[in-house]
Amino acid sequence: MAGFRQNTVLSFDREGKGALVVETTEFLDFALRRWMEKNSEYLQIVQPLEDALTEPLVQATFCGGVARMREAQQQLLDDGLAPRITVLRTQYDIRDLCIVDVLNQGCTKGDALRRWAEHRRIERSQVMAIGDNYNDIEMLEFAGVPVVMGNACEELKQNGWMVTLENNHSGVAHALATVLGA
Repeated sequence: MAGFRQNTVLSFDREGKGALVVETTEFLDFALRRWMEKNSEYLQIVQPLEDALTEPLVQATFCGGVARMREAQQQLLDDGLAPRITVLRTQYDIRDLCIVDVLNQGCTKGDALRRWAEHRRIERSQVMAIGDNYNDIEMLEFAGVPVVMGNACEELKQNGWMVTLENNHSGVAHALATVLGA
């Protein structure tokens, strides 16, 4: 993954500066300026990036253009890591932005939602999930009432799940009103 160093953000379970670590902000500032501004108090530059690996990671994230991040995702899978990690993709074609998250194996929104429902003894059929991107697929597959936002990619809309309005047209409120009969 050496070819994706400038696209990498490491996340640690730390307070304050160093919770998020990058080797450089050059590309990230271009692609994720608002995110960087909101997280500036947590962001630390460490060169080389490996020097930040003094404790276990929460996740590694690669951010960049869609085509480049598909290459990163494929390389992660080709490197034989797939049995040990979960790779999730969030993609915004209109912005040519893709975020590839690398997490512990089995760490997905779907798994978290399943554990939450089991802990509260809520039947799967009574669980509603609303998603808009590839990283939501496992969550939508688990939910008894899966809903896809209207601004989601066409691929997600083709799964037979209910499609609501876009996020800038109160899609969540519309989905809730539809499901609850309000």
